Amino acid sequence: MAVALPRLLRAGVRPRPLRLHVLRSATRGTAGPSGRTLGSAAAPAVSEPEGSNDLQDRILSEPLKHSDFFNVKELFSVRSLFDARVHLGHKAGCRHRFMEPYIFGSRLGQDIIDLEQTAAHLQLALNFTAHVAYRKGIVLFVSRHRQFSYLIESMARDCGEYAHTRYFKGGLLTNAPLLLGPGVRLPDLLIFLHTLNNVFEPHVAVRDAAKMNIPTVGIVDTNCNPCLVTYPVPGNDDSPLSVQLFCRLFQTTVNRAKEKRRQVEALYRLQHQEAAGGQAPAVPPSSGT
Repeated sequence: MAVALPRLLRAGVRPRPLRLHVLRSATRGTAGPSGRTLGSAAAPAVSEPEGSNDLQDRILSEPLKHSDFFNVKELFSVRSLFDARVHLGHKAGCRHRFMEPYIFGSRLGQDIIDLEQTAAHLQLALNFTAHVAYRKGIVLFVSRHRQFSYLIESMARDCGEYAHTRYFKGGLLTNAPLLLGPGVRLPDLLIFLHTLNNVFEPHVAVRDAAKMNIPTVGIVDTNCNPCLVTYPVPGNDDSPLSVQLFCRLFQTTVNRAKEKRRQVEALYRLQHQEAAGGQAPAVPPSSGT
């Protein structure tokens, strides 16, 4: 055999490699990680019904087809922002250089915020907040001003979300598995009613959220830095009227998005049931009837 092997190779004949065959008596139906069963060529992987996945995709993709699916534009106007004193900023000497594009002018040494830009940015922030709440994301309201702690906590409780109005420990987001335990879920959106702490320094959560790629919405006054905020809303964050207006807008937006999710789910579920019932074969009547 050893002498005949070189001759066969020169003639172009290649030896066939050995193949391992699975025994026919192997148990069929036990799928491995690849989704194939023992002793069979191919088998469909075990997954959820296609109807349920398609229904969820339609529910989640429906708001993306519209520019203002939740009608957040009708919640406020430039006049309502003006009446709530959102346009009043700090003294010109406290102005942050990155807030200059949002300043309309100065009167008696006090900066005046451009409400046209505020309305445009506020609509984007409310629309993004509604999309997060529609997809059942976790929304965390953050503030460090003691005088608004009760208002913000009550607003978060009324809309079924969370609030943090106390001292924010550094690393609470970046080192959450060690501080809060393994498997903890971080918020999907942080809304800052005040981006400064009680000593007028940038809030620690703004920096930590940027490190963890968590989107943020923030009310930025003329003495704040809007660079690390995903959706900055230029406006007065000190006046009680303006803070109450922002809290009411965010609460209404979150509640409207959740209610819209329930309506869309009920509508698509009803349509899916009607389609499934129309495709089902009719049951023939029994002989006794």
